Amino acid sequence: MTVCSVLPSVTNHAGGLGGKQSLRPKMKAEKESPSKDRIISQILLLVCLGFFNTGGVLAVNMTIPNTLIRGTVGGEALLSVRYVSFSLDLPVIKWQLKREKSVTVVQSIGTDIIGTLRPEYRDRILVFENGTLLLHNLRLSDDGIYDVEISITDDTFTGEGSITLTVDEPISRPYIDMEASSVLELSENVILNCSHDNGTRTTYRWLKGGKPLTNATRFVLSPDQKLLTITRVLMADDDIYTCTVENPVGSITSLPIRLTVYRRSSLYIILSTGGIFLLITLVTICACWTPSKKSRHPTRKPLSRFYDHSHQSPVNNTGIQLLFSCYNQIQSDYL
Repeated sequence: MTVCSVLPSVTNHAGGLGGKQSLRPKMKAEKESPSKDRIISQILLLVCLGFFNTGGVLAVNMTIPNTLIRGTVGGEALLSVRYVSFSLDLPVIKWQLKREKSVTVVQSIGTDIIGTLRPEYRDRILVFENGTLLLHNLRLSDDGIYDVEISITDDTFTGEGSITLTVDEPISRPYIDMEASSVLELSENVILNCSHDNGTRTTYRWLKGGKPLTNATRFVLSPDQKLLTITRVLMADDDIYTCTVENPVGSITSLPIRLTVYRRSSLYIILSTGGIFLLITLVTICACWTPSKKSRHPTRKPLSRFYDHSHQSPVNNTGIQLLFSCYNQIQSDYL
């Protein structure tokens, strides 16, 4: 700024040296020197502009297309960056995983990796010329915030940025656990549990007859919405239930399960009809059946026989006595 401001005063002073010359030489000098003065002024102006513009050149201009990347276990993640620099030198690229103490993932000059990679990153790292990082065979431990720095020898300022990487396990098909699929009307606290074997960072949604369920007077969801409790079952709750499990990399719905609700009056009719039939059967068996007992030393009993005069054959009256006994017993029980 000082150089640019000094120029006019120097030029004016130089013009004043010819004050005692004649008019003709002065006019001749003015015809020959204006172009020279203008050229000097323009050169100094360009120098000044170049001096101020160099502040933009002496820096790495970095852009990050996407600051959030989602990956799955065993998959790949591309942490993409771009940079602009007027230097022709190769960039020094450094990627770090933010922890309590930052972990250096990789450091390279261009695409050439400097030093030895940590054991957990060997054969899983690839660095591109523009600074982009590719991670293979993702693990849950790769989840976190990645800081990137790109610097070039001729540049004064370093380009910096951050990308968040989430790594999740895919969800296996969920299933619904219930203590009983059939319940009696007005039963208390019927619990449905949405379970699954695999999956991280999961959220749950319940559907009844294909329509979403929310916390209501009788439908109570646990804080994580994994459990659905029906506090007082009504006939309207006889329906098909499903649960949907979601995480950042996908969602899946369980197979439908039906909750059957019986009216109390219908159940009483079924129980009473079956109970009466069972009672009659048991009474008949108990009354008519007598266990046979064999004695080792049978005692002699006098023969009491009567004869059928039509066939003249002896008939034992034990069966007739048992029939009369059963009839009398059943009659006395019901009277």
